[in-house]
Amino acid sequence: MDSLAENVELNEAKEALALRIKALEENLKDQEDKYLRLYADFENNRKRSIKEKAEYLSLASKDIIVALLPVLDDVERANANNAHVEDPQALKEGFSLIFNKLSQIMEAKGLKAMETLHEAFNYELHEAIANVPVEDESMKGKIVDQVEKGYYLNDKVIRYAKVVVGQ
Repeated sequence: MDSLAENVELNEAKEALALRIKALEENLKDQEDKYLRLYADFENNRKRSIKEKAEYLSLASKDIIVALLPVLDDVERANANNAHVEDPQALKEGFSLIFNKLSQIMEAKGLKAMETLHEAFNYELHEAIANVPVEDESMKGKIVDQVEKGYYLNDKVIRYAKVVVGQ
């Protein structure tokens, strides 16, 4: 009888193990399904994010271009009128007005010119293209000429100033 009881116990243990294995297999299938769905969602989100970023960048330039269109119109009008203008002072005033309009638009968009003349040379802001001897001791290590302006965009350097430094 002991062997019959052992066989029954063994069969019950096998059935319990089979049920446990089946439950674990179903759980594994559920986890695999959840993983695949999560991975698909992640990939879709990544692709959507890349697309949105590309659209944002293309629209970001649209804003500045739309703001500059009036300046382009002014330059076209000035160019057309230059052939008929005999007064050089009128030409100077026209170009000055266009330059001021352009400067105001760029400042409104966050562009700011660097002030460099007579400032101490700073390698984080300036690019030295030449060193020249100076007689005034107070000008040594300072900027004596600016070849090309540097600019900030929203307080971040977007172009370094090209300068001449006194030695």
